[in-house]
Amino acid sequence: MSAQSNPSDLTPFFAPRSVAVVGASARPTSSGGAVLHMMQKAGYTGKLVPVNPKGGTLLGIEALPSLRALDAPVDLVVIAIRPDFIVDAVREAADTGHRHILILPGGFQEAGEEGQARQAALDDLAREKGLIIAGPNCGGIIHLGKESRLAATFFRDLPPGGPLAFVSQSGALAEEVIAHAQIQNIPIGTVVSVGNSMHLGVEDHLVHLGKDPDISAILLYLESARDMEALAETAQKLSKTKPIIALIPGRTENGLAAARAHTGASADSDAAIEDLCRKAGIVRARSLRDLHLAAKGLGFFPKGFGKRALILSNSGGPGVLAADEATLGGLDLVDLPAALAARLKADLPPEASVRNPLDLLADAREDRFGFSLEAALDHADAFDVILMIHVVPFMVDATPVIERLSALAKTAKRPLLHSMMGTLEHGRAWFDAMEAAQVPMFSNIEDMARTASLLARCHQIAQKD
Repeated sequence: MSAQSNPSDLTPFFAPRSVAVVGASARPTSSGGAVLHMMQKAGYTGKLVPVNPKGGTLLGIEALPSLRALDAPVDLVVIAIRPDFIVDAVREAADTGHRHILILPGGFQEAGEEGQARQAALDDLAREKGLIIAGPNCGGIIHLGKESRLAATFFRDLPPGGPLAFVSQSGALAEEVIAHAQIQNIPIGTVVSVGNSMHLGVEDHLVHLGKDPDISAILLYLESARDMEALAETAQKLSKTKPIIALIPGRTENGLAAARAHTGASADSDAAIEDLCRKAGIVRARSLRDLHLAAKGLGFFPKGFGKRALILSNSGGPGVLAADEATLGGLDLVDLPAALAARLKADLPPEASVRNPLDLLADAREDRFGFSLEAALDHADAFDVILMIHVVPFMVDATPVIERLSALAKTAKRPLLHSMMGTLEHGRAWFDAMEAAQVPMFSNIEDMARTASLLARCHQIAQKD
């Protein structure tokens, strides 16, 4: 990275007061049209300038024929035109006083000799003019913050908004995370697709997001970095206050080879990746599913929690599977305190299993569920988290159970996670009621246990000296 392109402040890329879209169009199927549409959909309140040689009005906004028609430079220029026109557009931006540029299209370093020549010309221009360029070949930047609602992207949808951020070296995975966040209502408000990382790599965005007080946790899809040691050092400092979860491919030789072909993967083995994460205080997700689960859990518990877990179930088999997953993930299924065990044995049916996992039996209704959870919460000092499993049999109405558990959850002294299994006639309503009480809901017991494991690792990293 050249001295001119070593950014100390990325505010123009995340919270610009004014944005020009070069290549803007009224057609939502064009890149420039999509950006203009998404900026409006996000509710951007700054000055938005469509730039199109034909001028006119685009989506109700007056368009200018070129950047030269502006009275003063804007904070951010977004370029969404054909690759062979981009260098000239950047030169015009530089000549009119613009310094922060986001280039969405590809056709550069990744595109053979012609693209590499185009990249060299862009490098020379940026060095000469002191430009900072995000991209090219990226999906853009979304930041639905308190001060600015930016969506400089051609992705098809926006995330729900919230304190979680996702920085990705894959545009496809960025769009997938947005879609999943919408389905699961995960509070992701910032999404960055870094593309070719001409000037701004994952490590630069990590520094910026680490300073943002409204960002509580950072998710990464990471294959490579220009300076892996600098990235690790930054992550190590941030992980004390903000969990960092990274999906880093390369668990197999084939995966490493594919990553090298895609972005030039920095690590040469899975062991090296594990060592990096350990030193950097990064929790490594082993799969995209892990990344989704971590995001869901951090949306409820942004600091994570300790590893001492109690499994409270009304079915033996699911409890056993949850115990396996929890233990493999590093959770500690602690023994029940003697006073708690005595209290439960006195009131539960003799067939119930009073241990950890605690099995309330299949016919447990709201009284048995409520009594057991209340008793466990009275001994909250013995546990860091309680994982509840609720299999809904034909003879039990689940609604009163949910009403009782959600009422207790509102004043619970420990994090609660809940999984429901079986035929769930009113599943959406039951899930909504529990999540309104700040209890993340799962339809898969192993996902619940895995989520708890990931959050416990975040907490453990933050507690290290």
